[in-house]
Amino acid sequence: MTKPKQNTLFVGSLAKGLRLLRAFDETHTELSLGGLAEITGLDKSAVQRLANTLHVEGMLDKDPVTRRYRPSHAWLSLAYAYYWSDPLIARAMPKLIDLARRLGETVNLAQLSGEDIIYAARLPCTRTIFAASVPGRRVPALSTSPGQAILATFPEAECAAAIRDWHLAAHTPQTTVDRGIIAAQIDAARAAGHAITYGQMILSEIGVACAIRGPDGRAWAAVHCSVSAHHWDAARIRQEILPWLQDTANAISPQMRS
Repeated sequence: MTKPKQNTLFVGSLAKGLRLLRAFDETHTELSLGGLAEITGLDKSAVQRLANTLHVEGMLDKDPVTRRYRPSHAWLSLAYAYYWSDPLIARAMPKLIDLARRLGETVNLAQLSGEDIIYAARLPCTRTIFAASVPGRRVPALSTSPGQAILATFPEAECAAAIRDWHLAAHTPQTTVDRGIIAAQIDAARAAGHAITYGQMILSEIGVACAIRGPDGRAWAAVHCSVSAHHWDAARIRQEILPWLQDTANAISPQMRS
């Protein structure tokens, strides 16, 4: 990849503005100028100019009392445009809705985004908490069933490089950070045609995923279902969830369509 300083088309001021926007997440929903400076590493005067510009342009709201900034409705407009621009989501959504109704459990469309999985579409069940119902959550691909199902479709050298280099983070005491174990899990997913993980992001949560393969057999997305370990075991998952999950992934996959 070309470094920004070597790219004559790179606009540094725009990149700094985007860095400011990326400071906001589920743990930083409102930020002062000082907080923005701390997270972005930019000096406070630059942060002040950038934040004011983004506020004037409608990208950030500003509380008149606390003077703290937060994302504006413009972010929803960008998300709306993204959903219309991604043909996979339009193709997948009717099938995901049907799957969620059949299973009565949370169903997601997971896409590979860099070294992460991002949940692009989420269909929660009646027991789902708010955090698990909002699209856009990013989690390390290596630690998740959709990430492992997708990587299992990669050429061997690319898969091995990802296992070696991609980032990991312990989200629960059960999160696997041993790359040798992860490699074995991906090998098992390759052989089985699906991936199952236990307690990786949330304790007592079981993640089940089947890759959505492209015409060349490689996947960039997966159908994912999360269930409670208190109500489901491996045998029941294989009997009652996996056949529907695999059928849905195959129906979405471009090479499976007529």
